[in-house]
Amino acid sequence: MDPLWAMLADLWWLAPATVGAGAVGWGAVSMARGSGRARHLEVEASLHDVRVAAGNLSRARAAVLAARAAVARADADRLARRATSADVAAARHALQQAERDVRAAGADLRARRANVRAARAAVPPRRAGIEALPLSRLIARHDALLSRWLAYETDAAKAIDYPSMSDPHDPLTAEFLRAQSTAQWLRPSGPDVKMQAADYAAYRDAVYRAEYAFAVAERAAQRGRGDAPEAPASGDHWSDLARDVMDTTSRAIARSAEAVARAAEAGWKNRRRPPEE
Repeated sequence: MDPLWAMLADLWWLAPATVGAGAVGWGAVSMARGSGRARHLEVEASLHDVRVAAGNLSRARAAVLAARAAVARADADRLARRATSADVAAARHALQQAERDVRAAGADLRARRANVRAARAAVPPRRAGIEALPLSRLIARHDALLSRWLAYETDAAKAIDYPSMSDPHDPLTAEFLRAQSTAQWLRPSGPDVKMQAADYAAYRDAVYRAEYAFAVAERAAQRGRGDAPEAPASGDHWSDLARDVMDTTSRAIARSAEAVARAAEAGWKNRRRPPEE
């Protein structure tokens, strides 16, 4: 099935998108309103992010140690004529990359800690309604994103002016559809659902990524028509920061793992290489 129509089939309930967020029974409202954990869900998720970021930093530091060992091994192998200058240069380049990844992971951890402080400041008051709870706000934010996208599907003028926004074969639109599919899969059934911090963080991050992908696709569509918005229309500063540090960490940890693997592989190959004449 075409991914565009598959998504529309999944979103039959969103007409309009805001109805679902308000259709919660009084029992669920009372339960969520009295739940301190529901009010502090964003804080718990932010603390979970800090733990993950701290683990990523530890792994990045371990990658630096492995890269330094690979440089020392390459230097020794060159003296023994089991490695070339190019092998040493490659090992040193891997070390430099690993050191950059440590700095990126450290910056990510600092940003995550700042998010904890921001989340604590945003905890709703004890007697706040269910619509003020973190999960309700996140679902409403997701619904708002879906409403913006569906406007390009249901508004004939928009569909004509910005055809790429309803074209699942357009690379940027396809990227949004993939991000939205992930967010939809992680989305809870309602704002009164009890979620673990890790599950909430995964859903929140998926919504942020979908917002970013939509903003990129929308700006490209507007530029194609001759419009040139000055700034992205996605999210607030907090979500942009969260998305940026997530992307930074993912890149840093991936590069760290690759650097360790390359260094280990190079060391093994160098030991088997015959001396140069």
